Amino acid sequence: MTRLAGFSSPFLLGFDEIERALDRVSKAANDGYPPYNIERIERDSPEGDVLRITLAVAGFTREQLDVSVEENQLVIRGRQADDKSRLYLHRGIAARQFQRTFVLAEGIEILGADLRNGLLSIDLVRPPLERVVRRIEINAED
Repeated sequence: MTRLAGFSSPFLLGFDEIERALDRVSKAANDGYPPYNIERIERDSPEGDVLRITLAVAGFTREQLDVSVEENQLVIRGRQADDKSRLYLHRGIAARQFQRTFVLAEGIEILGADLRNGLLSIDLVRPPLERVVRRIEINAED
């Protein structure tokens, strides 16, 4: 996939990391497993917006799932192994592995993860942005 060099403008300084993040997202978006939802949770929370990512991980136990943050990315992995002691007459549910990655903006924090009824929910919080105005002194030659 070729992208126009939109971040090469001289007015966009330091945005090369965003371009790399967009590349990672476009590569990860091709796999549709496991399906997921992202929703905003209405809470009267002083810490900011609460977001919930819910993944359909039916058949996975808590021990077979791993949720971690790696270099501003939320990474969810699931690993199932074939049970060699079973003799299947029909195998329609495959043991499978997955990795789903979400790129996180600066400041987003993970509140926790919960596994219920085959759904893995991960709550995140985005603190409110503070407007920062800083005056830069201009030095003059005398």
